[in-house]
Amino acid sequence: MRTLFAFAALSLTAPALAQSPVVATAASPSGTLKLTVSINGEGRVNYAVNRGSVPVIGDSQLGFLFTDSRQMLRNMELKDTQTRSHDETWEQPWGEWRQVRDRHQEVALTFQERDKLRRTMRVRFRLFDNAVAFRYELPEQPNLKTANIVEELTQFQIVGQGRAWWAPAFESNREEYLYNDTPITGIGTAQTPFTIRRDDGLHVSIHEAALIDYSGMNVAHVQNGLLKAVLTPSSSGPKVVRDTPFETPWRVVLITPDAPSLYQANSVFLNLNAPNKLGNVSWVKPQKYVGIWWGMHLDTQSWASGPKHGATTAYTKRMMDFAARHGFRGVLVEGWNKGWDGDWFATGDEFSFTEPYPDFDIKSIADYGRRKGVHLIGHHETSANIAHYESQLGAGLDLARDMGMEAIKTGYVADAGGVQALDANGRKVFEWHEGQVMSRHHLKVVTEAAKRRIAINPHEPIKDTGLRRTYPNWVSREGQRGMEYNAWAVPKNPPHYDTELVFTRMLAGPMDFTPGILSLMGRGNTPLNSTLARQLAYYVVLYSPIQMAADLPENYEANPAPFQFIKDVAVDWDDSRMLEGAVGDYAVMARKERGKANWFLGGLTDEEGRNLDLPLSFLDAGARYRAEIYRDGDGADYRSNPRAIAIEKRVVRSSDRLALRMAPGGGFAVRFVKLGR
Repeated sequence: MRTLFAFAALSLTAPALAQSPVVATAASPSGTLKLTVSINGEGRVNYAVNRGSVPVIGDSQLGFLFTDSRQMLRNMELKDTQTRSHDETWEQPWGEWRQVRDRHQEVALTFQERDKLRRTMRVRFRLFDNAVAFRYELPEQPNLKTANIVEELTQFQIVGQGRAWWAPAFESNREEYLYNDTPITGIGTAQTPFTIRRDDGLHVSIHEAALIDYSGMNVAHVQNGLLKAVLTPSSSGPKVVRDTPFETPWRVVLITPDAPSLYQANSVFLNLNAPNKLGNVSWVKPQKYVGIWWGMHLDTQSWASGPKHGATTAYTKRMMDFAARHGFRGVLVEGWNKGWDGDWFATGDEFSFTEPYPDFDIKSIADYGRRKGVHLIGHHETSANIAHYESQLGAGLDLARDMGMEAIKTGYVADAGGVQALDANGRKVFEWHEGQVMSRHHLKVVTEAAKRRIAINPHEPIKDTGLRRTYPNWVSREGQRGMEYNAWAVPKNPPHYDTELVFTRMLAGPMDFTPGILSLMGRGNTPLNSTLARQLAYYVVLYSPIQMAADLPENYEANPAPFQFIKDVAVDWDDSRMLEGAVGDYAVMARKERGKANWFLGGLTDEEGRNLDLPLSFLDAGARYRAEIYRDGDGADYRSNPRAIAIEKRVVRSSDRLALRMAPGGGFAVRFVKLGR
């Protein structure tokens, strides 16, 4: 590790307000991004950002609206300025990159109201060459002992015209919506992260980092490109209640010249989080797994007990046999525990996290798997009744530990605003999936699981904001439409959705997308919008340190040739590089396997076919590699000929190029095995 801390001579001035509204300027380490902070005639604090000489964020205000006091917005003056330079390279225990460089300039500006309240807020900015981040820090103070925040008054004034890819916030199905592709002025209220491509090609994405004990941020369009923060509601009235002193999450704006560099910028979210608090986390195992799951979505199996019950002793042992035979470390079992019978969705108050159904002998199954080197992956569906879940959390995690479970998939299936929690008086209240209450809940689950050396993979989760750096057992999560939407009769994910997902949701962090449906069929033999090669490409393009082979075992046994790639593909990486891509069109990713010389290459396209000529310069110079290529076959098309696949091998070097065709709705996957020189 190399670390450099120094106080920087940033360009900072503090002129009298009457002379100039500018109170501070700063630049990123290479001077690419430039920040200007000003105080206007009303005493409002504004920030603006340029990339070079080009404005990106125009004057945008900062402040708070409270339920029990007037807003903190006007009559501000600058009281103190602190600056710092930071340059550190740190190692992830698992991730898309083994080494992450955190290089930024920081300026912390303390403002105080000039009126008799004299309330103080500090705004800490960090400037990276590909992002600007800031957070509020409210010190302990006599006139703001408790902050009852109804809204942040944070703005993002987008300069210029362009397109935006965004999913709507505050709708009934939580985060699981297709993306809208609109002009910037067409943004409604958007989940984060969302992405803008300006007409000049500049890419901007807005998200947050280090969401701790706070309400999740959404962003709404006001007018003429002006966006504002909108916090997730709370049952208590204020959206956030915090005693001072405290810090908000970071508000982050990624700014890059193109789509591939936008994706590469996502390590900024990790850098804005605290280092690992768990110590040695060698027990967190990146892995591939299979599961008793897809059959439920096909309606050939059930979560509930009865003749279709999937989670039986006999069937789980057969799944463990399959996993052991093909090198999978885990078997996810859903529907193993009591509570699935009847209308579990209504309340979730009948789930037990310690009592299996009579036809699921959990100890026998766990012991059977241990002998084969295969671990149970637990499933804790809560129906978002966290009051009920937390009452059993310790006992449920203890059982998981005793059964040798390395990971648990948690679930919070409920409509938006349907989280059941207890307030300070023990009364049941209803909360939102990304409110302050759930921010606290998820960290409680993650930290309690860590005490038992268990990793957590939440579905219907709170958004990823980089906290996996601080708590590396928070291995993945859902948080958008995954593969299950391709099983159902509802509109399936169209091909362009995946190529939007890469540059929106996937900027936030790992997603348990659950790929690998080699049957290419959903419920009632309805076709997926995918070619066979595309199902393999997901493993490279859509990152997660835990990857499911989601199809039924019989469909893998019927397709041994493409299944070989799923068995071979890595899940943990030394390096990741997006070679080409455009939001909503296509994405091509190269990744180097952690601790090995092998590389993998994957590509996805939208409804249009594409011909690519890719340089292999990411390979070691002078070395020979065996390229194991899985590509769309001649005549492949997701609508008419999805199963056409070509599998071939050739020897290549870093000086070579690889010509590949992606069919409409298709893709490719390549494994490069180093042979020597």
